[in-house]
Amino acid sequence: MPKGLRDADYVPLGVGYYTIPEAARLLQAPPRSIARWLDGYSYKGADGKAVKTPPLWRTQLPRLGDALEIGFRDLIELRFVLAFLRQNVPLNVIRRCMENARAIVGEERPFSTQRFRTDGRSIFLESLREAPAAPGQEGSALVDLKTNQLVFKQVVERTFKDLDIEEGSVVHWRPYAGKPSIVIDPTRSFGKPLAADFGVPTSALARAAEAERSPKRAARLFEVPLSIVNDAVDFERSLMAA
Repeated sequence: MPKGLRDADYVPLGVGYYTIPEAARLLQAPPRSIARWLDGYSYKGADGKAVKTPPLWRTQLPRLGDALEIGFRDLIELRFVLAFLRQNVPLNVIRRCMENARAIVGEERPFSTQRFRTDGRSIFLESLREAPAAPGQEGSALVDLKTNQLVFKQVVERTFKDLDIEEGSVVHWRPYAGKPSIVIDPTRSFGKPLAADFGVPTSALARAAEAERSPKRAARLFEVPLSIVNDAVDFERSLMAA
């Protein structure tokens, strides 16, 4: 097996498996940012000395050589990190929120839990008060309480909208605008996007539609409804366009 690549036999079942480029594609985020959040990074402080920043959390999959690979729950946690950042919540606040939520929820990946969905607002607001100011923002006040509450509500409502929860944790992601036709399920095909009721990877359906120059022919080839092929094609195009 080439260095840095993981054979399927080495991936724990039911966890999911994504390289950083794969995760970046699904999340529509820069690969470098994901790698920094999950691998840690260093920067030069005001005194000129290197400051080491640890990873936001420990990934589900053990590191193999130089490669950094993540599981399904890691993927969902990253979704929440991105959702907070897109609402202009500083990363240092997100880190503190995760630390506080981890202590209360009792899980390494607390954002992707029912407990955070229901009780996370107080954790988030407390984290805003506790988090140290980011470099260059010392002395600046964070937005008011009502705005903070609205930010948390928007992040939680939007991000949990297309997630399925069982036994207190997220188990599925419906990544195509929440439609049930496409699912990411860590217990199937290592968590790759699938036609939910047929188990065919969306990438395979999209490639077949292109190769056959006809979604109808691809549908007959895989014995799935045409609507499923069309959804798969649109979904894969949305990932490429991001």
